[in-house]
Amino acid sequence: MKRTNEFEVVPQSDEDEELLRRLLDASAALWNEINYQRRSNFENPDGDVWEIDEYRGRYGGTLGASTVQQIERKNREAWRSFSALREKGEANGKPGFWGNQDEGRELRTYIRNTSYSVEWGEHSRLEILVGQDLKEEYGLGYRERLRLEVRGNPNWKEYDKQGRLELYYDDVSETFRAFQPVTIDNSRLAQPLADETAALDIGANNIVACTVSTGEQYLYEGRDLFERFRETTQRIAELQSKLEDGRYSSKRIDSLYRRRTRRRDHAMDALCRDLIERLHDKGVSTVYVGDLTDVLETHWSVRTNAKLHNFWTFRRFVGRLADTAEEFGITVEVRTEAWTSQTCPNCGSTEDTTRHQDTLTCTCGFEGHADLAASETFLRRHETVSRPMARPVCLKWDDHSWSASSRAPCPNEEHTNPQVASVDSA
Repeated sequence: MKRTNEFEVVPQSDEDEELLRRLLDASAALWNEINYQRRSNFENPDGDVWEIDEYRGRYGGTLGASTVQQIERKNREAWRSFSALREKGEANGKPGFWGNQDEGRELRTYIRNTSYSVEWGEHSRLEILVGQDLKEEYGLGYRERLRLEVRGNPNWKEYDKQGRLELYYDDVSETFRAFQPVTIDNSRLAQPLADETAALDIGANNIVACTVSTGEQYLYEGRDLFERFRETTQRIAELQSKLEDGRYSSKRIDSLYRRRTRRRDHAMDALCRDLIERLHDKGVSTVYVGDLTDVLETHWSVRTNAKLHNFWTFRRFVGRLADTAEEFGITVEVRTEAWTSQTCPNCGSTEDTTRHQDTLTCTCGFEGHADLAASETFLRRHETVSRPMARPVCLKWDDHSWSASSRAPCPNEEHTNPQVASVDSA
């Protein structure tokens, strides 16, 4: 089973940082050259995107032959993905460049699994291969590698095989970071503690509302996250409006795009792990996730569309949720959630309910948080729930982790009637 370790990489001296930056910059230059040649071949009716020049002689002294090979391979993979999507009519653009020399390249490289090593312990470190020219220039021995400090607590310190290392400079946090794919034995994965179930409602204001068959409910509030996403989007639009004719981007705009994406993905990834760990503790073995396909095709408003189409990356989220759940032996199933947002979890009516912002009311007497009610209804479609709903746990993002809010109750919690909501509609 494949998993990924992510950790921070710290040069031990200014000289080491300079060497590392030169290595990553040369990798970006190589990527751009290969990509430019493939784009030119693509536009040429007689060209072949798979035929490119030999670059090891020009870049091998800086990067090492194996790293040149990995960047060539990564670019080939990007073009294969583009070609496959193009055949399906889903391609939205050719593989892009990693910046330029004038405005700054995106510092990134890929290192073959045999060309680096990681040692975990009190003084964790990463050693990577560099080209012979750089070794001589910076005084490294013939067989010596660049040694870098590693910070972080990876999930998988023990593994059977390591994959290609991705190493890049994150200009948002101003740190070097690495992704290390690893293969682990299935016997190292956790197993469910019981056979409980949970259902997730994915929304525009609240990222995830979750109901567990044991009665627990969790609400991950997303307003602040979306507002920051929207503010960055507006700033990008302002900068784009000031560009000269014929220009479509700038170093600042590219940086804002990366910052917006990384902030969102970091919060989403942390949400997946926080939720799955909570569900594992409750003995959950199966998680039902509402399919957003129908929702994403419905145009409610410009603002809601921005949340669902731009902020939400549903496939990526479900993929990360499933990968995290697999570590704990939990199965994730995507099911339709049609009408759950308009259905009363008490009587099952869809005609006698009224939704106003975060509140769902029904003529039968039910009044509760709309997203939590939707997740409860969603769960009842698949499981019989006879236990009363506990007080919901509302979680907020603080840029580092999801924490239960202690300052204020869950939105509209005072409207929730646990005794009414606990009645099985069956």
